[in-house]
Amino acid sequence: MLSKLYIENIAVIERAEIDFSKGFNVLTGETGAGKSILVDSINAVLGQRTSRELIRTGADRAFVSAEFEDVSPAALRELAQLGYEADVENGGTVLLRREIRSDGKNAVRINDRPGSISDLRTVGRLLINIHGQHENQALISVDRHMKYLDSMGGYSEKLEEYAAIFRAYASAARELSRMRTDDAEKARRADMLRYQINELESAEITVGETQALKSRRNTIENAGRISAALSGAYAFINGGDESDGAMNMLQQCTALLSEISPVCEGSGGLAERLSSMVYELEDISSELSSMNEENEFSPSELDEIETRLETLAKIKRKYGEEQEALDYLEKARAELDSIERSEEILAELTVKARECYHSALRAAEELTRLRKAAGEKFCEAVRRELAFLDMPSVRLAVDIQPCNLNIHGADTVEFLISANPGEPPKPIAKIASGGELSRIMLAIKTVLANIDDIDTMIFDEVDTGISGRAAHKVGVKLHEVSRSRQIICITHLAQMAAQADTHLLIKKNVSDGRTFTSVTPLSFEQRKQELARINGGDIITDAMLQTAEELLNNAGFFA
Repeated sequence: MLSKLYIENIAVIERAEIDFSKGFNVLTGETGAGKSILVDSINAVLGQRTSRELIRTGADRAFVSAEFEDVSPAALRELAQLGYEADVENGGTVLLRREIRSDGKNAVRINDRPGSISDLRTVGRLLINIHGQHENQALISVDRHMKYLDSMGGYSEKLEEYAAIFRAYASAARELSRMRTDDAEKARRADMLRYQINELESAEITVGETQALKSRRNTIENAGRISAALSGAYAFINGGDESDGAMNMLQQCTALLSEISPVCEGSGGLAERLSSMVYELEDISSELSSMNEENEFSPSELDEIETRLETLAKIKRKYGEEQEALDYLEKARAELDSIERSEEILAELTVKARECYHSALRAAEELTRLRKAAGEKFCEAVRRELAFLDMPSVRLAVDIQPCNLNIHGADTVEFLISANPGEPPKPIAKIASGGELSRIMLAIKTVLANIDDIDTMIFDEVDTGISGRAAHKVGVKLHEVSRSRQIICITHLAQMAAQADTHLLIKKNVSDGRTFTSVTPLSFEQRKQELARINGGDIITDAMLQTAEELLNNAGFFA
């Protein structure tokens, strides 16, 4: 459950720390006090899309953190898969944090480890279910009805199995469609592929050849300088007709030092070192001679290199670098083989697509059977909830009609209602009023709440369009649901607020020309004052306070 919410610099809330309890939590306050901002803040820390406009005027960043206790095993498993460890010793505590900056960047932490918005969304969906006014309108959307029914059905594994089978069928169907191009197009494509394959094979490409050729071309273009340098170095070492080379001089030095070695201590060692230098010069001289010979080239070699480089450049322009060209060659060969074997492959694909289609059809038929069975249980469960919510004559029906195979099966699902006995069921959008939509959605949420593992449900003004006895029944129902999970509700109705275990007041204040919002838990006497204000406005009479106290007493709360 959500145990603590901390908000900083979001809209009119400069700083607020809110402690939520188990059971039924209700938030009330005057219009514009900031109740919706709390929901926006919770949405933000759950990874939902938000805006920089949410940041309080004058601040450069906003911050929200939410602490959860006694987290469900499903959420803990998801956290572990994402690489975040929960504080299991303290009952599986999870701490989500999000900082929203004015430059549009976000900083996310999950259990004190850096995280991502995507991870927040993934975990958030398993921690809190937020039901706002817009979801009443979503009930009108037929696209959502199948989702509600499938949630009730408890056949998620069958849905996953069917989706995998359908994807295999769709893939085979796409491949079959691709293979069924007209013969003229196949012939044109085959001719193009043969030309490209021949061009690439004739080029005899090897990886690294271009660089090697450019290096050889550079050597040839500088052959004169290279030859002169090599010959000069060779002459300095070996000498010529008019001068001794370095090698001859070293040999003479070695001989002189060797002669005096018997009478001059140390000269023998120097002679040995000079002798080693002579050997090294001999090796260098030999390598210089070999390099000079290798520097020779035929006059046509440079032209051959230029021609080859032009060929490789043309290949590069058309097919990419050497490795890319070789990869394309392999792909072209495979595609040409596929075209040349198209009749054989087409026959194989036709059989495969047909088999996949029948597998998907059988799986879809099983889903239809499961949905019809779930529809009966769903309608009966919702009927019981609607009867409690003062809608005993309303009947929900699930209309399941066949359609073409798709990722969800072979059904369309629409909820129909009959508002009065004897009337045929009709689409919800054509019959239900705003208040009826609120109660129908609450009935559906109540039924589904017994199935999912989400510990916290937030209802944002679920009281839209209802009052009096119906409002009281909705409050009682929320209190009933809160026995098995935490309920947080924003309301404008005293009948609902009186049912709460914890009552929080959201109040807006103005100080030094700036607006601030505070959130305060209310005592029994303070709850009386707030319920009286909700019912009667600013002028509160003793009668209003007495009525408020009766509401609380009837809900089981006493001074």
